[in-house]
Amino acid sequence: MTETTVGVGGAAESTDMVLNIGPQHPSTHGVLRLRLVLDGERIKSAEPIVGYMHRGAEKLFEARDYRQIIMLANRHDWLSAFSNELGVVLAVERMLGMEVPERAVWTRTLLAELNRVLNHLMFLGSYPLELGGITPIFYAFTEREELQHVMEEVSGGRMHYMFNRVGGLKEDLPSGWTGRARAAVAGVRSRMGRFDDLVLGNEIFRGRTRGVGVLSAADVHTFGVSGPIARASGVDFDLRRDEPYLGYGELGGTLQVATRTEGDCLARFEILLEQTHNALALADACLDRLTELPPGPINQRLPKVLKAPEGHTYAWTENPLGLNGYYLVSKGEKTPYRLKLRSASFNNIQALTVLLPGTLVSDMVAILGSMFFVVGDIDK
Repeated sequence: MTETTVGVGGAAESTDMVLNIGPQHPSTHGVLRLRLVLDGERIKSAEPIVGYMHRGAEKLFEARDYRQIIMLANRHDWLSAFSNELGVVLAVERMLGMEVPERAVWTRTLLAELNRVLNHLMFLGSYPLELGGITPIFYAFTEREELQHVMEEVSGGRMHYMFNRVGGLKEDLPSGWTGRARAAVAGVRSRMGRFDDLVLGNEIFRGRTRGVGVLSAADVHTFGVSGPIARASGVDFDLRRDEPYLGYGELGGTLQVATRTEGDCLARFEILLEQTHNALALADACLDRLTELPPGPINQRLPKVLKAPEGHTYAWTENPLGLNGYYLVSKGEKTPYRLKLRSASFNNIQALTVLLPGTLVSDMVAILGSMFFVVGDIDK
């Protein structure tokens, strides 16, 4: 059998068509290229080709000290900047054997959950848009703006917060901020029903997503898929519950890990929506704990030159898109000898090689959008 790569026009009936989807920038995701081999309208094979945004962040880590690498760490998934920062400072603190103040622990947990909501709202709005429904993205951005205001007030940053520090956080919360954060969380929660009505209640959306792009639990394990996509396929694993860090070990009564067994596009969207509801509940629980805490420090005093002792460690967190890990190797200097990043999107997107074959080209958009990836998180 021969292959013909075509641009404009058709191919002979005896050949397969090789179609490039991208590289382009589909709004929120980044620059990705898919190489599809088609038999008519049906996909025979699919190869995700990455690297168009590669910035060499892992190599740059080696030329920055432990205060500066936070800036690099928070940018690979630009929808989860606070969570990205959190993973790298946890790795450095583990190397130092450092305990952070209790106020920093609960503030970090709160901001991580608010960051989770911000991440999920983007996909709750953009996924229906990719299937032709324009209204939900306006509501999603309205809710994002309300939460962005409180995140921007506390950190000074709109997307790349730079609020984590080795030993705690940059500074204490502004006066009255917890009340404004609580009001924002309550306001967003009161309006989340729009997504149930507009999206899940839409017959066209359900028709385009139910039974489409089914990912098996076996393939989840094969590709190392994690986060909402894995849980939609019945893989019940969440680091916040199974290997608690920060304050999650004390939030067992509030933390609910949503799972589905269908593994299709609809299940992935439903998991994302349920996680958003639960993240808002967790944020409220963290605000309650912060209110109960007595005044105290938010960080540890550090030496002028911070050096991690010789050794290595691995710190992973349950980021909004899945497991995010940092493997840190130190030679006792002020810069990492090696800092390897395990990002959620890189593993998740590899599953397209088994998800897309056998499906129609028209279903490819529905499947691709339901994988909830950020290309900067792939091309690190």
